[in-house]
Amino acid sequence: MDAGAANSSYNKATHYRSPLQKKNSRDDLDRFIPNRSAMDFDYAQYMLMEARKGKENPAVSSPSREAYRKQLAETFNMNRTRILAFKNKPPTPSKAVQIESLAAAAHQAKPKTRRYIPQTSERTLDAPDLVDDYYLNLLDWGSANVLAIALGNTVYLWDASNGATSELVTLDEENGPVTSVKWAPDGRHIAVGLNNSEVQLWDSISNKLLRTLRGCHSSRVGALDWNNQILTTGGMDGQIVNNDVRIRDHIVETYRGHHQEVCGLRWSASGQQLASGGNDNLLHIWDRSTASSNSPTQWLHRLEDHTAAVKALAWCPFQANLLASGGGGGDRCIKFWNTHTGACLNSVDTGSQVCSLLWNKNERELLSSHGFTQNQLTLWKYPSMVKIAELTGHTSRVLFMSQSPDGCTVASAAADETLRFWNVFGTPEVAKPASKAAQEPFAHLNRIR
Repeated sequence: MDAGAANSSYNKATHYRSPLQKKNSRDDLDRFIPNRSAMDFDYAQYMLMEARKGKENPAVSSPSREAYRKQLAETFNMNRTRILAFKNKPPTPSKAVQIESLAAAAHQAKPKTRRYIPQTSERTLDAPDLVDDYYLNLLDWGSANVLAIALGNTVYLWDASNGATSELVTLDEENGPVTSVKWAPDGRHIAVGLNNSEVQLWDSISNKLLRTLRGCHSSRVGALDWNNQILTTGGMDGQIVNNDVRIRDHIVETYRGHHQEVCGLRWSASGQQLASGGNDNLLHIWDRSTASSNSPTQWLHRLEDHTAAVKALAWCPFQANLLASGGGGGDRCIKFWNTHTGACLNSVDTGSQVCSLLWNKNERELLSSHGFTQNQLTLWKYPSMVKIAELTGHTSRVLFMSQSPDGCTVASAAADETLRFWNVFGTPEVAKPASKAAQEPFAHLNRIR
């Protein structure tokens, strides 16, 4: 063969390609290169050794030996004839992969089932003689699942576990009516604020008066809140007093900043900050670390954005420094505050008097109760503040709200002298138990000690 013919045959055989040229999928199909990842080297070695042994030492075969050999070969998949593997499995079609990935993405992005919110109350109780006064706080649900409500001069207890009602105390006319009630964190002891400026501490189990706090205020006590053993009281005189109920001289700190009646008091979950609202349209944030028994404590923030009385206060359960506040009939706004900086984060005009606020403990939602003109409860999505639901049924302003210990049910008391229960926050999801570790061998057998 001459050199020209040789070069010609070489060019045909090598399929010369120029740089950056698109590769043909049929190129290089004339080369048979074993795929090592698809090979079974142990089986290949076994087959080669068996073939060599057969040539060098032919064994004497018998029917039983041959039957045993076939069964052994079938059991261990040794009936294959090919030792070297030249192909991988055919690739999965790209469309199938896309469909599968899209299906997986759709499964992951499946929207959460929307919670059903009943539009009517699940229970309604009579509340005769409920005082129609925006500045008081006459309803509270304790940690022991007992609801306290003040009706005129009497405080009643309603046990939510069995529906039993009992009377805690009935005051004389000169001391009443009751102007505020607040359960202690233990769910057993309860503070009762009176129109005569005194505060009584009661044991709800024994129905005994434990002590009476005097000298805190010069007029009625309309706001109460607990911070462990510290009972904070707010009065019509504009003063806020911290009382340590364990000691004889119970007044330990005094906060002065309001010019008119204090109608809202709420300690943060950490117990470090106190929010107070008053009929002077002011909202104050107080820091516990700066409190002093020697002189009136200076506020941390003095917030003047509301244009009516500030009674509704609620600390956010999932963000420690977020506070929601609601204004009265001349303001009608729900405002959100960063209590570290004092900045107003958002303001929403609700269209009616804001009487009370409650956060959902299980979802990012806020519930507000309102006065004129619709007398409704409104559930808001936070932070968008889109209305999720409006609950109607009360025929007069919904002055007070309180939440059950499990965070699901809300009780509302209105000037129409009814107490209604709403399953507005739903049932919290039960956490799935953690998967157990691999079971211990022979765990089903009795142990010998």
